[in-house]
Amino acid sequence: MLDFYSLSLNDREWVTHRLLEDDRQACEYSFANNFLWSDIYGVKVAKEQGCLIFRFQDENTHCYTIPIGAGDRKGALDALLALERANQKELVLGTLLQRDLEWLEQHYPGQYTIETNRDDYDYVYSTEKLSTLSGRKLHGKRNHIARFKDDNNWQYRDMMPEDAGECMRLLDIWKEAEAENWNDEMENELHINRRALRNLADLVLDGGMLYKGGRLVAFSIGEPLNSNTYVVHIEKALASVQGAYPMINQQFVLHNCQDYEFVNREEDTGDEGLRKAKLSYQPALLVEKYQARFPL
Repeated sequence: MLDFYSLSLNDREWVTHRLLEDDRQACEYSFANNFLWSDIYGVKVAKEQGCLIFRFQDENTHCYTIPIGAGDRKGALDALLALERANQKELVLGTLLQRDLEWLEQHYPGQYTIETNRDDYDYVYSTEKLSTLSGRKLHGKRNHIARFKDDNNWQYRDMMPEDAGECMRLLDIWKEAEAENWNDEMENELHINRRALRNLADLVLDGGMLYKGGRLVAFSIGEPLNSNTYVVHIEKALASVQGAYPMINQQFVLHNCQDYEFVNREEDTGDEGLRKAKLSYQPALLVEKYQARFPL
């Protein structure tokens, strides 16, 4: 019988091993991502036949990942199907990649339906492009960075665990500035940011901090995602400081992502302003994600 239990820091090593065996490019396939969101989405994990399975709470429905890792994936998925059918529920698999659809078609042809949502697609960029911001379409980004650097009174440095308090204060400033627009999504974002800062070392995350005139104006947090992609989980800057966002974006990539061909900057969740901003950096590709439903 599959045994799902709440994800904890103690699971990091074995979960990361299973994720590396699959070498996936979507942002959800990171231990840190799942740990940071575990309170909000009720993330649980199970080991089955040498594979990892994540379970999420989606309103009143459980949603699962396809079995991950080098074990018996079909055996693990058969066990998951049996579990949901014993509970008289349809099986819902989420965060599927194109290669998962091909695998499902090979092993379970005609047994499921497929859905997709553009809001969930990850934006993946060329590391070289984010580093140089070359080309006419990124001219505006270069101009904003030039204005930020005008008086040469800035500094970038690596984040240490003891810097959490200073970064928390920047989050307080951000919340105050957004008070009139504050909503549940922003509250969740604030929770994730604070949790990442408190657990930076235990999650083995990289962080970078940007200063202007001796004041912290931006920070970013990320980690390697797979063999050729680095993922940026968090980026926060004071919108009132011209160029702070493009500057922290570029500096974090220059200092942390150079060993990787691509940078994943996660999805836009359907936010039109965020979508416009992410598209303005000219992504190399969008990671399409799908959901499969196995009816009773």
